[in-house]
Amino acid sequence: MTSAKIAIVGAGAVGSTLAYACLVRGVATTVALHDVDADKVRAEELDLRQGLQFLPTAHVEASTDVSVCAGAQVVAVTAGAKQQPGQSRLDLAASTTSMLRTLMPALVEAAPDARFVMVTNPVDVVTYAAQKLTGLGTEQLFGSGTVLDSARLRGLVAAHCGVAVQNVHAYVVGEHGDSEIPLWSSASIGGVPVTDLVSETDRDAMAAEVVGAAYEIIKGKGATNYAIGVSAGRIIEAVLRDEKRVLPVSTLLTDYHGIGDVCLSVPTVVGRGGAERRLEVPMSDSELAGLRAGAARIRATARDLGF
Repeated sequence: MTSAKIAIVGAGAVGSTLAYACLVRGVATTVALHDVDADKVRAEELDLRQGLQFLPTAHVEASTDVSVCAGAQVVAVTAGAKQQPGQSRLDLAASTTSMLRTLMPALVEAAPDARFVMVTNPVDVVTYAAQKLTGLGTEQLFGSGTVLDSARLRGLVAAHCGVAVQNVHAYVVGEHGDSEIPLWSSASIGGVPVTDLVSETDRDAMAAEVVGAAYEIIKGKGATNYAIGVSAGRIIEAVLRDEKRVLPVSTLLTDYHGIGDVCLSVPTVVGRGGAERRLEVPMSDSELAGLRAGAARIRATARDLGF
């Protein structure tokens, strides 16, 4: 950790917030920003640098040249098309994956030993495309997945039941998007099943609120940035500190409950090696059917884009 470097590709709302979150938490000693917009990336660099005296010791650098990412232990990719009000994450796929065709090989050349965390939406398609373009292993390259969705769900359950959110154990799996699946069958609070504490009607309302959260935020202010910034920062922290933390990141699945050749989020041990191993969580028949349907949806989109 004494010389950890994070590179963040894309200095927009998410990338700049992620940089700020990492600096505040003291996750790394160097945060590098890369963006093709020279004025924007320079402005973000200056703004972050001018607050460094109030934060844990760190250095900020920025450039339009991808070489600024050299030597990074983690590269987070936030660059991509901006989601518009009413637009689904999958609608962004074509323009974003087209950008990846030139971006990803350059990033791997600059930081071949880094762990790559894809944050750009639609994250599951983007992660799959990035893996096909780079040939990197599923441990080394993975997506931010449903880490934020799971946090949203836990927050709603905690508020409903009047407990600390840290005592809620629940995961959202599958697509980071409209077909995502809350795993109610394994959700618990202090060992008590959530299904014993929350009615089916309330659970359905919570699931719908989680799916719609980003749409509401985008409608109101144009972009989501704070929650995804801190959640992506938490993933990076788990890598750099080798925490072996279980997080629902998006990885290339191979015979996961019979599902393969698609990137989806499932509970995964995250540490220095990246997405080190997936946990095959028991699921109900309806949850498994939903996961398979989401897999088919993501796989079809990737095929349509030539991956």
